[in-house]
Amino acid sequence: MVDERILTINLKKRIVNGPKWRRNSYGMRIIRELVKKHAKVENVKIDKSLNEKIWSKSAQSPPTIFRLKIMKVDDKTVKAELLEK
Repeated sequence: MVDERILTINLKKRIVNGPKWRRNSYGMRIIRELVKKHAKVENVKIDKSLNEKIWSKSAQSPPTIFRLKIMKVDDKTVKAELLEK
């Protein structure tokens, strides 16, 4: 059975702490940590659509709100996809 969840992440307040020229990679790290925390797993696979959405603007100004669909692949791995509106 595949376990699925919908998770909304707001990066607005969190990425301000990172350096301006590296906000995308900092935001990606925050997304991975939050998904690990909510799914209680060790490995997180980021889908191509989510990666493209994060890098759609420049490296200094990523989008701030994401709706993710998290699916458990096995006991130690989850896959995070962008949930389209």
